[in-house]
Amino acid sequence: MVKMRMMVLLLSVMMVNVLLMDAMVESTAEFDPYKVLGVTRSASQAEIKKVYKRLAKEWHPDKNKNPEAEDMFIKITKSYEILTNEEKRASYDRYGQTDNTHPYGRGHHGFRHFHDNFYFDESFFHFPFNNKGGRDFADSKYTLHFNQYISEVVPDSFKRPYLIKITSDWCFSCIHIEPVWKETVQELETLGIGIGVVDVGYERRLANHLGAHQTPSFLGVVNGKVAFFHYAVVKGHLMQFVEDLLPQRLVEKVTDKNNQEFLKSWHELNKPHVLLFDQVPSVPLLYKLTAFAYKDYVQFGYVDQGLSETADLLRKFNINTYAPTMLVFKEDVEKPADIIQAKGMKKQIIDEFISNNKFLLAPRLVNQKLFDELCPVKQFHRRRKYCVLLITGEEESFATGNEAFLSLASANTNDVLRFAYVYQRRQHKIHYWWTSSLRNGAGKILYKPVSGGWNGSKEDKHKLLEELERLQKDPSILNNDAVLPELNNEFTSMFLIRWIYTAYDYLAEIIDDLLHNNWREVMPLLSLIFSALFILFGTVVIQAFSDSSEEKQPKTKAKEASKAENGSPNTSSTSRFFRILRLDKSNK
Repeated sequence: MVKMRMMVLLLSVMMVNVLLMDAMVESTAEFDPYKVLGVTRSASQAEIKKVYKRLAKEWHPDKNKNPEAEDMFIKITKSYEILTNEEKRASYDRYGQTDNTHPYGRGHHGFRHFHDNFYFDESFFHFPFNNKGGRDFADSKYTLHFNQYISEVVPDSFKRPYLIKITSDWCFSCIHIEPVWKETVQELETLGIGIGVVDVGYERRLANHLGAHQTPSFLGVVNGKVAFFHYAVVKGHLMQFVEDLLPQRLVEKVTDKNNQEFLKSWHELNKPHVLLFDQVPSVPLLYKLTAFAYKDYVQFGYVDQGLSETADLLRKFNINTYAPTMLVFKEDVEKPADIIQAKGMKKQIIDEFISNNKFLLAPRLVNQKLFDELCPVKQFHRRRKYCVLLITGEEESFATGNEAFLSLASANTNDVLRFAYVYQRRQHKIHYWWTSSLRNGAGKILYKPVSGGWNGSKEDKHKLLEELERLQKDPSILNNDAVLPELNNEFTSMFLIRWIYTAYDYLAEIIDDLLHNNWREVMPLLSLIFSALFILFGTVVIQAFSDSSEEKQPKTKAKEASKAENGSPNTSSTSRFFRILRLDKSNK
């Protein structure tokens, strides 16, 4: 009897499978991703992406109440996934089919779920009983706790973005998206992107802190800010979401027209400049991530080898177009200081290349952070770093000496010696001419001054080289000590520009949340904005009433007040003059 029931169950399953396969063949034969998106077979990736964004907004079921909106949105999403994948697109162009044999959006195929944060169609994925290992393939490796998120993830998000999945043990849909999550994680990890998993059942505090109220959900963290994922769960969308997390203007497009302007800005920005030559029209994600990680040290540019506007650059630097090439320029804009070329550049190779070239040959000390890295506190004897510091000016009269100092630094690339300079007007707290110095902790330095200063003459160079040779043999020649105050941050004036850029990116995120009706996440911010506007309005009203009451006071009091003011000494002028005197005396 049991065997008969098992046979009946087996036959039922086989019949269901046959019906599903017939439906899949029928739907696959009717499906044409080019027709769905309305693009030609020669359409570029940029065209496909542009059309997809327009159609996805038009047919999103949360906004389009047409009964066929769900099916159409699924077809649009799947078409985009096929045409943006080179292998799948080539397979469809040749054979009229792709590796994916799942149906494309019939109302009776699979199960569909709409969540507040994104759309999910279970018919895209395998069922859980066909997926060995389930959804915990390596989730324990990425599990995040509240303290870990605050102390590790948030600070690290200023160097690399994070993709975090919100899940729970009772989330059935989470099991179905596991194949996509696993494939995406494997690719993102090779690029150096941080991965995290938050189990709501165990980390409710962290989930509430992130504002995640649905499972499954995906969110990104960059520069300490959280952004939610709103689209269909496919690998292409998740990859694009991570790329969109990065700030704008990380990498500048460089051509024959603007290459000199780009490279010559090293003096103003006090940074080396890196050029990546590649054949793809858009900047690769790996390069954007590198630019984000080293944004405080290096300025990045991208050269599209396929453009006619870059032909002169390719000839000038003899670029091999068969493999990506990376050049780093320092003070010499005509000759690269270092070069790397390889097919399929890996993150480890690029990081090592940039780390070895993240300082100019003779950088200007513009803040305390740069000084701490160039001239670290002394360690063991074998790892000591000696700093040769020139205190100079930016006027034309100092140009000869400054160029001679740079020439000397270029000829002495010993890792033990670090060459740097400061402008005394900008760093007026420094009053010493040093041959070299050694930091001794707690702001204390050991130094030896140059007798006679520095003019850049042959005699000065010879004298300095002799001192440096003696220093490496006998560090005790640094017989003077001083406590160095905190250096001024010379780039403080650029804070307003950075704030504007940050505000622009944040405003774009708010608009994106509003477009996706993500009110729960936006409400605290809107509440803060309206509260600020209410306070501002109340302040203006109170000020208006107070001004009107003051105007009603007798004019005689106003005249007496003006006479008293004219008869008294100008205290503000005296105070200002006194401050200038004190500043002049301190300089003297």
